[in-house]
Amino acid sequence: MELESMPKFLENKTILVTGATGFLAKAFVEKILRVQPNVKRLYLLIRASDLESATQRLHDEVIGKDLFRVVREKWGANLDSFISKKVIAVPGDISYENLGVKDSKLRNDMWKEIDIILNSAASTSFDERYDVALGINTFGALHVSGFAKNCINLKLLLHVSTGNSCT
Repeated sequence: MELESMPKFLENKTILVTGATGFLAKAFVEKILRVQPNVKRLYLLIRASDLESATQRLHDEVIGKDLFRVVREKWGANLDSFISKKVIAVPGDISYENLGVKDSKLRNDMWKEIDIILNSAASTSFDERYDVALGINTFGALHVSGFAKNCINLKLLLHVSTGNSCT
């Protein structure tokens, strides 16, 4: 696929991004919101125990960062409305089956809607407990793959990680 056609490819697509608070995912999300505002939806999997915590982390650790300055300037006063229509914080954890998504309605909606999965979740800490690093960096990829098998419209599963060398 030619680089110029990527924004067109992303138009009206629903994308799941794991590791949404990490460096790679934030850059990916910002780029999509900046160059393809007609993306249908972005599900951002955020390690959190509930929706309130995931939403707080979304605003504090993703949308609120300086990286999103151009997007904020572009949308101005309409930013919150734009984000609320396009971006859904999903509490979960790739260390668990079904990515730890406990809300069965949300999980089923995701399986029906997702066209693209970007798996960028990883533990990059070199002093992480071994079982935690293994759960995220190794079994996490397995759980993402299992989740992807249930996505009936899936066109692309991309695994990009800064953490695989840390296990």
